[in-house]
Amino acid sequence: MNADDRNMLARGRVATRLPAQDLERARRFYAERLGLEPVDERPGGLLYRCAGTEFALFASAGSSPGTFTQMGWEVGDLEAVVAELRSRGVVFEEVDAPGLVTKDGIAEVTGNYPSKGARGERAAWFRDSEGNLLGIGEPVG
Repeated sequence: MNADDRNMLARGRVATRLPAQDLERARRFYAERLGLEPVDERPGGLLYRCAGTEFALFASAGSSPGTFTQMGWEVGDLEAVVAELRSRGVVFEEVDAPGLVTKDGIAEVTGNYPSKGARGERAAWFRDSEGNLLGIGEPVG
């Protein structure tokens, strides 16, 4: 087996899947609150694309516990994005945990991945209509 054969997944595209107990309610939330429309759909599923990546909402009888970030966006101006989403009715989480405290919905996160060339990140979290915990982050140089 050569090196290329061992790196099959590294060459593949990654796509997030988020459960929705009510797919139509989720569609409305993503359209009205986040300004996102599906680029494709199938029975029981909606596909979205953001900057060359994709995620899908799928009809599910189950739900996420919402205790961890399931999907996140990296943006260039966190405050502007938070303000815009708030104007559309998105409610941001307030977090008070060891090493992580939000102020007005935004946290200063120590450290970042060295390959990103940042010393930290500013971040905010919110839940979609289905209870999925979603994040927004801005690297800090």
